[in-house]
Order: sequence, then structure tokens, then C-alpha cells
Amino acid sequence: MVNDGGSTPAADRSHGVTYEVTDGVAVLELCGSASGNALDAHVRGALLLAARRLTTDTARGVRAALLTARGKHFCVGQDLQEHARLLADAPAKAFANIPNDYNPLVKELSALPVPLVVAVEGACVGAGLGIALCADVRVAAEGARFATAFGGLGLASDSGVARALVRQLGSSRTGGLMLLGDRFSAQDAADWGLVHRVVPDGRAGAEGLALARRLADGPTAAYRETKALLRSASASTLPAALEREAVVQRRLGTTGDHHEAVRAFLSRRTPVFRGH
Repeated sequence: MVNDGGSTPAADRSHGVTYEVTDGVAVLELCGSASGNALDAHVRGALLLAARRLTTDTARGVRAALLTARGKHFCVGQDLQEHARLLADAPAKAFANIPNDYNPLVKELSALPVPLVVAVEGACVGAGLGIALCADVRVAAEGARFATAFGGLGLASDSGVARALVRQLGSSRTGGLMLLGDRFSAQDAADWGLVHRVVPDGRAGAEGLALARRLADGPTAAYRETKALLRSASASTLPAALEREAVVQRRLGTTGDHHEAVRAFLSRRTPVFRGH
């Protein structure tokens, strides 16, 4: 349950993911740090449950979310020890995690109606990169490093990595990252537009939380419509995009947040948004 203006109890840390809500901000934290937050079945399941809970809680007062991780690394991707056991003992199940866990998780995070911030320290590779690419805003520590990593394992990609990178970087740069396995730094990611802000090591979580709190204090209805416009932008013709924007603006024009913003502008004060 979400308590308006309050906190939810922390999740059981043995599950590999914690979930807390404070003042309209949900914080999901990967805490399987001993393994670099590798995505074994336990962590994948817990993260998917947390993402589904987050979707539900957006109707109960959650206005922004932060996904972060404990330890030196954000996420090193699929747990390869688990994968190796499945290849040896139950090869038919070795890739069941894609339709059962990764695909639903990426869909859930990508469809969130509220802004999602991801804070990255250390390694962010493979499926971990796919998860990070679901965010609306990404913060990375200076020492963060990224890679697709799939090619080195004789695989292509999953978790929506290829689609997300092509949409954001184009096919040429994405081809180099995926076929050559090139790693890239936090500064590279910022230069290419994949990361919104680079901060000193150890500060990504705090900076991500500050941004999530800022977003939670913003016009939630406008953010929801903005996210929908961004998702449809690349597939829309110009006339369709213009018409959609016109419809959205008229709809948002009836919200209390819009009227409050106009009054605040005329009064030369900071608006106080209520999220509706």
C-alpha cells in the first residue's frame, strides 16, 4: 500500500529487490550486490513484481520512480552460472527467462505513466543495459561503464536493447556496439544522449533521487501525456503528430496543474502542482 505523504515498509532484502515509497517517489533498489546484481531467477522475479506494484501504485499517489542498485555495479546482466546450469541440465528452459521475465519487465517499465529515473554506478551490461534503457532519465557515475555484451556470448540481444539503441543512437553506432562489443563510458553515454547527467562516483543514487523528487513535484498529468507523445513520435507522420499534440494540449488545458501554472506565472511565484 502507498501512504500519501508517508513511506511503505522496505521489502525483504533477501529477495534481491527493495521497494519503498516516500512522498510520492517510489524507489526500487537491486540488492544482490555480491554478484554484481546479476539477474538470477529470484532477482528477475522480484524485480518484475516490484515493477508491477509500481504500475499499480501510480494510481495511488506515486508520481515518479527511481531504479537504483546497491554495491559497486548497477547490473551485470543475466546470471551466467544459472544459465550454464540450465544449458547443462535443462536446455529447453535456458531461454525461457526472455518471454517469462525480461520481456514483461521491459514492457512494464517502458509503459509506466510516471517518470522513471535510473541511477547507474559501475557496470551496466546486457539485460542490465536493457533495463536502464527503459528509463526516461538516466544518471551515471563517472566510473560507470556500459556494454551490450551479448555478442561475446555468441548471442544477439534481448531485453529490447537493439531497438532502444537504434532508436536513440542510429543503426551505425549501434552496429559497432553490438557487433564489435565495444564498451562505452559514462561520458560517451552522455555525449551520445543516452545519459542525462554524469556525477562523481558514489553520487548517482543521490542525484537520481533528487531528480525523481523534482519530477514527483511536477505536473504529473503533463508528464504522462509527454511520455505517450515521445513513445509515438518516431512512428507518427507529421500531420498525425500535430493532431495528437493538439488533442493532448486541449486535454491538459483542463487540468488544475495548467491553471495553477498560469496563475503562478502571472503572480510571479512558483507553481504548486497537485498532479492532476
